[in-house]
Amino acid sequence: MWYVLITLVTFCLMEAITWLTHRYVMHGFLWYLHEDHHKPGPGVFEKNDAFFVIFAIPSWLCIMLGSMYQVYWVVSIGAGIALYGFAYFLVHEVIIHQRIKWFTRSKNRYIKAIRWAHKMHHKHLGKENGESFGMLIVARKYWQKVKQDEQLQQ
Repeated sequence: MWYVLITLVTFCLMEAITWLTHRYVMHGFLWYLHEDHHKPGPGVFEKNDAFFVIFAIPSWLCIMLGSMYQVYWVVSIGAGIALYGFAYFLVHEVIIHQRIKWFTRSKNRYIKAIRWAHKMHHKHLGKENGESFGMLIVARKYWQKVKQDEQLQQ
């Protein structure tokens, strides 16, 4: 039971870690890896995809070393990071950027809100003056924008 709780708490904490990393690392000293995500070029892959590997390393190490030394709460932390990585992949790559075409015409309010928030993040082509650095939690102003759009369409 404790291991499941540790996994869930880690998953939830990853949103804050993602926000901080996106704001201060990806839009900071590792901008050269993230920049092509804001200014896409030809091809399927971006330098930004390197962050998938960078963020997978702590998860992999926690799961591997925790298993090897039978420290299962560390395995739970690794599992929480991995679950967040999977959720990030679904939200960012599939739902928002539609690199895989599964949710192209969704009318779900949450999906509309995260797409709007990410659109506002990408309106800034440079590393400065950004907004909406999180992934799964959407600020109230984007929910309100979606609600206003729905009311206008009625």
